[in-house]
Amino acid sequence: MLKEVSDSLFFWKDKGARPVWIPPIEDDLVVKVKKLTSTAIVPTKSRKTDAGYDLYADEDKEIPPERTILISTGISFAIPDGYAGLIWDRSGLGSKGIHRHAGVVDSSYRGEVKVCLSNSLSGHHSAENSYFVSKGDRIAQILFQKVPHFDLVETEELDDTDRGSSGFGSSGK
Repeated sequence: MLKEVSDSLFFWKDKGARPVWIPPIEDDLVVKVKKLTSTAIVPTKSRKTDAGYDLYADEDKEIPPERTILISTGISFAIPDGYAGLIWDRSGLGSKGIHRHAGVVDSSYRGEVKVCLSNSLSGHHSAENSYFVSKGDRIAQILFQKVPHFDLVETEELDDTDRGSSGFGSSGK
């Protein structure tokens, strides 16, 4: 049995003695994509259930060993307020030693999305250790995530927890 909690969109389902929260289903959201060049490729998914959309290179670039290069995608987005685009590695590139640096596309940003890629292979500059990106290659993926907005409040004291200030491996191997 479903019942609406007053003044909210949350529904609860009675399951024995414990209620279970069922989140409301959002309609499909729209992210507008603008091609900035005639050769740009609109991001795609291989499957509807994939988390991210593949981003494509809009230029040819060489990434020498131990170097980082910024690669154009030739696209920009209009992401809905309350969401952000997070740029992540594609597993196929990661297995070749090519990694992206963190990228956040805010909902207010309308400029070209570029991807920062690094070649983690070591050695002297050579074709053997360089990685070549060609126009049309899938170079990263973008995930659109809901981003709650918070107000930061400066304080003199923080609530105590059992972890306290322990960090960097404090929870074990």
